[in-house]
Amino acid sequence: MRVLSGVQPSGKIHLGNYFGAMKHHIELQKKNEALYFIADYHALTSIQDKNQLKKNILDVAMDYLALGLDPKKTIFFKHSDVPQVTELAWILTTITPMGLLERCHSYKDKIANAINPNHGIFAYPVLMAADILIYNSELVPVGKDQKQHIEVTRDIAVKFNNIYEEIFTVPKEYIMQQYAVVPGIDGQKMSKSYGNTIDIFAAENEIRKKVMSIVTDCAALNEPKDPDKCNLFALFALFASEDEKNEVAQGYRKGGLGYKVVKDKLFNNIINHFKPYREKRLYYENNKKEVLDILFDGAVKAQAIAQETMEKVRDAVGIKL
Repeated sequence: MRVLSGVQPSGKIHLGNYFGAMKHHIELQKKNEALYFIADYHALTSIQDKNQLKKNILDVAMDYLALGLDPKKTIFFKHSDVPQVTELAWILTTITPMGLLERCHSYKDKIANAINPNHGIFAYPVLMAADILIYNSELVPVGKDQKQHIEVTRDIAVKFNNIYEEIFTVPKEYIMQQYAVVPGIDGQKMSKSYGNTIDIFAAENEIRKKVMSIVTDCAALNEPKDPDKCNLFALFALFASEDEKNEVAQGYRKGGLGYKVVKDKLFNNIINHFKPYREKRLYYENNKKEVLDILFDGAVKAQAIAQETMEKVRDAVGIKL
């Protein structure tokens, strides 16, 4: 099955990115034909600093490779290296109803919060549809917050196929919900916009500082605690074995287990879990040309697929003479 997903180069990779998306992407590459891209075109809606964007693009490429993305199994490339996508996006805009885009949550949320969205944010679902349809993607792994955009893609694909001819595969979404929403150090959803993240590749002293600042309640050492209502326990559970989770949960409920002890366990688990990935990340930092070569090779493969689709689209809409 052909799987496609993109990741925006919006900053440093944190635990929420890893458990919410990246871990799933890397698992899916084992038994599927996967295409994963760095969504730099999408990032332009919010990042207008060219040096920051360049750094972010390279960082997310190294992060994915370090965490296990295999360029021998997966087509890994940069969004902007496949210009056929923006051509298709324009063609799709000509059949996409305004009302469909006006109903999208991402746009409505900006309006509700008195934020003046740019056209890129308004038209984001059309570019996302082009991303998916140009490769005839069958499965699109997304979080629940992106489900509506997949529905928009399906609507656009069906409309195009009905107006012109059956060219596009109508994709299925794969909602990545095996893992609960990863809480940040303040208990909200872990997000760069909230400033509550634990970055995977930060220095160890920075990770320790973040872990030790995880917000907990004021229960005294000997008081019973509820693991199901504790964001520290939720983070600890991401790394712990069943025996470790049961041991800490029992310690919570009986009382006598302090949060400092659990924070120390969590810090050690984070460092141990990501140690081989951190070493691999350092390798890519010292071999950036290899990273660029991987992205170039991926773009060549992606372009070949995209060009084949666009030849059919151009013919179908009447602009190929």
